[in-house]
Amino acid sequence: PRRILPPLLVLLPLLPLVPAEPCSPQPNVTRFVCTEPTLTTFPTGLPPTTLAISVEFTALATLLPTALAGLPRLQELHLSSNRLAALPEGLLRPVPTLRVLDLTDNVLADLPASIFTSTIHLQHLVLRGNRLRALQPAWFRHLPQLQWLDLAANNLTEVPPEAFSSLRSLRSLDLSHNQLAALAPGALAGLQALEQLDLEGNRLKTLPSGTFAPLPALRLLFLQDNELQALPSHIFTPLRHLRVLDLARNRLQTLELPPQLPGHPRLDLDISGNPWVCECQLLSVLRHTAPQLITSHDTLCASPASLRGQEVATASRSETTGC
Repeated sequence: PRRILPPLLVLLPLLPLVPAEPCSPQPNVTRFVCTEPTLTTFPTGLPPTTLAISVEFTALATLLPTALAGLPRLQELHLSSNRLAALPEGLLRPVPTLRVLDLTDNVLADLPASIFTSTIHLQHLVLRGNRLRALQPAWFRHLPQLQWLDLAANNLTEVPPEAFSSLRSLRSLDLSHNQLAALAPGALAGLQALEQLDLEGNRLKTLPSGTFAPLPALRLLFLQDNELQALPSHIFTPLRHLRVLDLARNRLQTLELPPQLPGHPRLDLDISGNPWVCECQLLSVLRHTAPQLITSHDTLCASPASLRGQEVATASRSETTGC
């Protein structure tokens, strides 16, 4: 028997009549989210009521200087995991109320000197995972309310003196996984409110003697996975509120610690993966400050020969070392 085809009108409702525009804005919304991988142009027509924009994981490579025009109430802008290689100098001028800017995982090699001049209320700035090679102190001169600055996983080779000196409200600074071989004297000047500093995974071989003097409020300090061979005497003395210190996987042989204040909790200390010289200087420091050693089974003596391979914590408690 001859096969009878269904009427065309039955099939029409199953077919899309018009291709939908990716991430079309809706009127009167306060939050706009777009994660369309094929998006190449920043959406237009966003309502002036918009408070937060997330355009992430797209093919967006450029932004027009007017991309944020007409959004006077915008507080959050999330542009992570796109392909942005540059930002227009005036991009942020229409959004003076911006509080959060996330540019994680783009391909930014530089930023205009005056990019943040109008965003004086910015509190969180994330530039992690880009290709920044040099810091411009001008970026940070007009950010008195900034509390969180993430510059991790870039190609930074130095921190200019007083680069952050205007950031008097900054509480967290992440410079981990860059190419820093040294810190200039005064590199951390002005950061009197800083509580967390992450320098993990750089190429630091030593630090200037006064590196941490401008950081009286510091509580967490991460220096693991560098090439530190020696540290200046009393370098940690200004850090009277330090609670976590990570020096793991460096090349240190001797150690000094910040003073232990009465009534304060013990310091959480990771010094694993270093070739420790277990002589009286090191053993006495550990005995008197009594830190909480993390991963003590990987914190071993490299010398003298009589203690080689023994846990540093065990040696510091031993009564047979003569110390």
